[in-house]
Amino acid sequence: MRELIGSVWATGQQPSRTQRRGRYLPESMKHPGKMLPAIAAKVIATYTQPGELVIDPMCGIGTTLVEAIHHGRNAAGIEYEAQWAKLAAENVAHARWNGAPGTAQVLIGDSRNASRLLPGLAGTAALMLTSPPYGSYTHGHIRSTRDTGEPGIRKWNHHYSRDRANLAHQSLPALLDGFAQILVETALLLRPGGIVAITVRPYRVRGELVDLPGQVLDVAQEAGLLFTDRIVCLLCGIDDGRVINRASFFQLHEARKAWERGVPIHALAHEDLLIFHKPFTDAAEVGRVDDREAR
Repeated sequence: MRELIGSVWATGQQPSRTQRRGRYLPESMKHPGKMLPAIAAKVIATYTQPGELVIDPMCGIGTTLVEAIHHGRNAAGIEYEAQWAKLAAENVAHARWNGAPGTAQVLIGDSRNASRLLPGLAGTAALMLTSPPYGSYTHGHIRSTRDTGEPGIRKWNHHYSRDRANLAHQSLPALLDGFAQILVETALLLRPGGIVAITVRPYRVRGELVDLPGQVLDVAQEAGLLFTDRIVCLLCGIDDGRVINRASFFQLHEARKAWERGVPIHALAHEDLLIFHKPFTDAAEVGRVDDREAR
């Protein structure tokens, strides 16, 4: 029988940099919107079996692919930005050199054409794991006055796309529409009953919380996916009941400014993991999948 899946996962026990050390190339830290390796690893271990195929249509530096092949799965990723696709392929090669038993391929392209980019994989993938973009840049790395002794804040590695055709440059409604197209296309690569896992977190714009997870949930259902579960993936650490803060400088800065205005907001300490599945073709297929999971 399938193990009971908890509603809260302790995926932030170690900082992102520590989770990647030795497992990814150092250049990976330059990408400002990386998926947390512990989240990817937990999703893959929970929803797939060794030898099955995992796909990521917006694979970035290849976190999904690397964790998949370390767990003995095979993987395929698509990345729009050539620089990140190259780094994803290098991370896959690094994982293979370090003994990862699975195999993976990386393609450069627009995932709104996913089924045409990977025609040989139609109907074969067990899992699609990905995350939508949050805009053309994210917070990246910073040094504040406290760190440098100089006035002001210095930022770097906070842009991941300068291509205006990238979905990240679009307005939120256009971004969500494009993401829905990606989900429809990628679903063609999934087997009946295959799992779609989307990691997404809310964010703040001038202090106002944007419920991106709720909006992604809506567009995924409109794309024909069946909602299964919503899991909280902790970005903070937990030690003997004590929360270990891993919030970014920018989150803390937003919270402090809000408190000064009399608005008691708090830094986000989790990421939503939305779980869907592709509809089954018929009742017989449902029965075959249930038998496989029971074994």
